[in-house]
Amino acid sequence: MSFKSPKTISIITIGDELLIGQTIDTNSAWMAQVLNKAGFSINRRVAIGDDWDNIWNALKEEEKKNDIILITGGLGPTSDDITKPLLCSYFGGKLVVDELAKQNVVDIFTKKLNRPLLERNLKQAEVPDVCTVIQNLRGTAPGMWFEKDGKIFVSMPGVPFEMKGMMDEYVIPELLKKFEITPIEHRTLLTAGIGESFLAELLTNFEASLSSGIKLAYLPNYGMVRLRLSTTQALDNNSVLDKYFNELKEIVKA
Repeated sequence: MSFKSPKTISIITIGDELLIGQTIDTNSAWMAQVLNKAGFSINRRVAIGDDWDNIWNALKEEEKKNDIILITGGLGPTSDDITKPLLCSYFGGKLVVDELAKQNVVDIFTKKLNRPLLERNLKQAEVPDVCTVIQNLRGTAPGMWFEKDGKIFVSMPGVPFEMKGMMDEYVIPELLKKFEITPIEHRTLLTAGIGESFLAELLTNFEASLSSGIKLAYLPNYGMVRLRLSTTQALDNNSVLDKYFNELKEIVKA
């Protein structure tokens, strides 16, 4: 299936532990960083508890507004991990055993962990028959890639180590094959001892002079402000962005 250039990506993280603050959502922050580096823009980040209706409604809502929906969490072997059966219902499929995923589970328990293999562990190898299976080289729960009406949905484990492996080794390379992407370029200048409002006044004319497609962001922190120039334009050796960045440094230094 061919796709238009993506305009928006949504990241959905699933788990009650995220909503009560028991676990910090580092997954979506890491995913946003690596996707941005690859040239993709993130439109929304959504955290959802382990509730069927809430997850279903989040998928419907994000599908309306985004081209790519990336999901982490809810793929474990316990009763509160409902993402897989929900996705099976959402995309109109039925659960089947993926033999490669099954062998992976067996190998992990018998060769690496040396622990008894339970029936609920083997159920980790069940996947909807309407997805492309993403084998998990770092754990037992496979990932799932769905395509529907020109949209891509990818479900990955919530364990950061496992999710990162899938993103690096499969998801981002596959997305780059399907979409023509212009890398997002950034230049960041760190200032100290100058307030955000003062900088905004100082840079009024500079901001007005920026070419279309180049944006200046103010990122304040205690005692400092980062100034970030960004563009998604294809620039000749980034010379345009570098020109503005050098000009920015001179203005702030003055």
